[in-house]
Amino acid sequence: QGSQKRSNSTPENPRPKRTLSSRSPYALFSPNSFSPSVTPSQKYSGRGGRGEVVASFGSDQGPSWSSRGGRGCTPKLFGSPEENLTKSYKFMFQKALDVREALSWRIEELGEALKSHHRLEDFAPLLLPAQEPVTVLGQIGCDSNGKLNAKSVVLEGDRTRSSGGQIPLDLSELREYSLFPGQVVALEGTNSTGKRMVVSKLYEV
Repeated sequence: QGSQKRSNSTPENPRPKRTLSSRSPYALFSPNSFSPSVTPSQKYSGRGGRGEVVASFGSDQGPSWSSRGGRGCTPKLFGSPEENLTKSYKFMFQKALDVREALSWRIEELGEALKSHHRLEDFAPLLLPAQEPVTVLGQIGCDSNGKLNAKSVVLEGDRTRSSGGQIPLDLSELREYSLFPGQVVALEGTNSTGKRMVVSKLYEV
């Protein structure tokens, strides 16, 4: 075995790590090759109907404002002060408590719609063990950060009856279903252990 001679590499004369071949993408694709041409194509420049007005309403000139030399006017707020902004506020800023109140109110509202539409009785607590089929209310969630599948579906109960608890769902007895995270549903099923609910019927909004 003969020792291979290594080429001397110094900071003044560095040895390239890898020689660019003729098939290297860096050699084929350069900024010049990707730059579009300034001259438009013949097909684009020869198109018809450019900037054609098909409909118009009223005058396209803006209104002209003029003063009659009177005293300056003072603008006043239209409506109650509670509905108007008089000072700066944090734009797109929401408190966690406000978000929770809005979600709880939404679940209650959709729950009443489900109850009246499907003529259901009052909803049962989510985490309470029940040997007989009960009807519960909540929104669909996922027990992981991945995509929602049949093994990762959980039901997040409302705050009034279930104190916001979660329980995994067994959907094996359902013939067909279509769920998404955040969907408010009413379920009928058994929860013999209080740790997993076997769903037998799904009520959607």
